[in-house]
Amino acid sequence: MQKPKLKMRLGDLLVHEHIISELQLGQALKRQQETGRKLGATLIELAFLSETQLLQFLAQQLQLPFLDIAQQRIEPKVAQLLSEVQARRFRALVLEADEHSLLLGMSDPADLTALDQLAQILAPREIRLAVVREGQLMQAFDTLYRRTKDIESFATQLKEEYGAAPEDEFSLGQGQSEADNTISRLLQSIFEDALQVRASDIHIEPDEKVLRIRQRVDGVLQENILNEVSIASALVLRLKLMASLDISEKRLPQDGRFQITVKHHKIDIRMSTMPVQYGESVVMRLLDQSAGMLTLNDTGMPAAMLSRIRRIIKSPHGMVLVTGPTGSGKTTTLYGMLSELNQPGSKIITVEDPVEYRLPRINQVQINPKIDLNFSKVLRTTLRQDPDIIMVGEMRDQETAEMGLRGALTGHLVLSTLHTNDAVTSTLRLVDMGAAPYLVASALRAIVAQRLIRKLCEYCKTPYQPDELEQNWLKYHHIPEGTVFWHGPGCQSCNNTGYKGRLGVFELLVMSKPLADALRRNDAENFAAQAYQSEGFTSLGLMALDYAQQGITSLEEVIKVSEYLESERPEAVTLQQENS
Repeated sequence: MQKPKLKMRLGDLLVHEHIISELQLGQALKRQQETGRKLGATLIELAFLSETQLLQFLAQQLQLPFLDIAQQRIEPKVAQLLSEVQARRFRALVLEADEHSLLLGMSDPADLTALDQLAQILAPREIRLAVVREGQLMQAFDTLYRRTKDIESFATQLKEEYGAAPEDEFSLGQGQSEADNTISRLLQSIFEDALQVRASDIHIEPDEKVLRIRQRVDGVLQENILNEVSIASALVLRLKLMASLDISEKRLPQDGRFQITVKHHKIDIRMSTMPVQYGESVVMRLLDQSAGMLTLNDTGMPAAMLSRIRRIIKSPHGMVLVTGPTGSGKTTTLYGMLSELNQPGSKIITVEDPVEYRLPRINQVQINPKIDLNFSKVLRTTLRQDPDIIMVGEMRDQETAEMGLRGALTGHLVLSTLHTNDAVTSTLRLVDMGAAPYLVASALRAIVAQRLIRKLCEYCKTPYQPDELEQNWLKYHHIPEGTVFWHGPGCQSCNNTGYKGRLGVFELLVMSKPLADALRRNDAENFAAQAYQSEGFTSLGLMALDYAQQGITSLEEVIKVSEYLESERPEAVTLQQENS
């Protein structure tokens, strides 16, 4: 390999080519001495030039190609010619390889020390170099260096060590035997892999002949199948010990929680077990406690909606509901509200099942049905604790709903959730639960309904022509012909799914006098008509459709989230025409 070498130092070259000034170079060198980082990274941090500008300049000076690897399909076997430790250390990735040579992508190909070591590691193959973005390298590392092989290897090893030993004998070792050490490494690999792909849940499911380990990424399960089904009971036993559950009870479901640290991330894990045909199924919800305090800005709400919600939650009394199905981001929204309201001058009490995030200064109460510590009982006591703000995890029954509503009428701000499809039907659900219509009308201030939809991958999304069914759906909802929509065929960056990340879609219904009057009369039809026409109201489906027209999500995601629009929008249009 002929080592690429700059004719002069990088900083001097950038000044010589008038990309940065002498003054900027001096500032960058001073910052570099303070931080110890490389000059290129320091220049980017100070915004004297962009990463793309720097890398294109480097590629030009070193006469190397500058590659966008996000859209390339890189074989994991090829990438793993370099171990993950080496790849991350040298910021290098094997992109292509044959018997005699390989193409190596680096974010800093001018690092001669790294090149010398890489040449030794990859010998005898000839190395061809390319310049790539560091951010894309880091994303590729997380995708390509999955823990799948480690998980399979530890599972096989555990099966050999575990053999036919009785389950109870295995569980008593608690880290002293070889099998216990192996199962610890297996679990560590499972959690590390989940963290790398940003999984929200891990499912461990024993089947007749295989053990399935599935991870929920961006709302969709991804499956890894292990042939060592016999280790399932040992895996569940260890997890039960970690969650302080009864390891002798296998006939009844159990719930618990524990905390682990994975790659400097403190992860809080909510665990649920359930007896199934071939053993016990385990589902673990992963909550990254090191991610920092959640804020309303993290929800992704439009600015105008955020402004209205902030005004509403500053009110000294009234109820604000957040609605949506499980996994729709209600917790993020509620905790975002709490973090903004969490001031020394306010007493905040939450009643939750379970407590998901621990917040300073806030009195958080965990529901415990085993000792009859339920929502209504805790809420009754909470009202005697002189609170300013109360958060009720969920309105589950008539008593809880009525107590929450009365609390909102007696000088408290009450935040809570409800499992309903949209904002309009939430008020009717409270009435159906047994709450008096006049009580709902007087106490309720606003309802936020939300869903999470997948975002298209920025690297591979392309325009496409909707199919016949989608075209019919668009016509039904009066979308003009020729509207451009996008989809993602899949690439390296999104693990060939076409999607990367999720965002929320919201609808905000603020109670007004006409709405309250309709609710007091228990006039559901008039209430719905007024709600759809109320100021600033946009339905979930229409907000999702707007994101699709902007190329942020796909039409497929819009149709998923808007199934109930089949009756919603035409009804709203008809009512509007009748009123006019």
